[in-house]
Amino acid sequence: MRFLGPKVYSGAVVILAAAMQHGPSKKRVAQIEVLLGIGRRTLVRWRRWWTEAFQTSRFWRSLRSRFVPGIDEAALPLAVLERLGDVDDEQSAVIALLRLLEPISTTPGLEASAS
Repeated sequence: MRFLGPKVYSGAVVILAAAMQHGPSKKRVAQIEVLLGIGRRTLVRWRRWWTEAFQTSRFWRSLRSRFVPGIDEAALPLAVLERLGDVDDEQSAVIALLRLLEPISTTPGLEASAS
């Protein structure tokens, strides 16, 4: 995926770290840094990808209509995770979101870059 930058991270890590940042507090960011070994600058870059590039992409514009009622885009990716999975089965929700996002990393022209 293009938003991962120079390092390669598991898609699940990117999703979960970005979801945990929803409403980022210093405490949450510090927890993410300790738990995952990911620096604040990387977390900010990932959050920016979700809030800017992804939300303005052709891919998301075509996908968001599948969610009724609509998704709170300020809460991406957490809002989508909550819609895709059972509250008691977070792993299934992450897998479902990764499958949903797969076309932006495998199909030319669908990458989630600002349009």
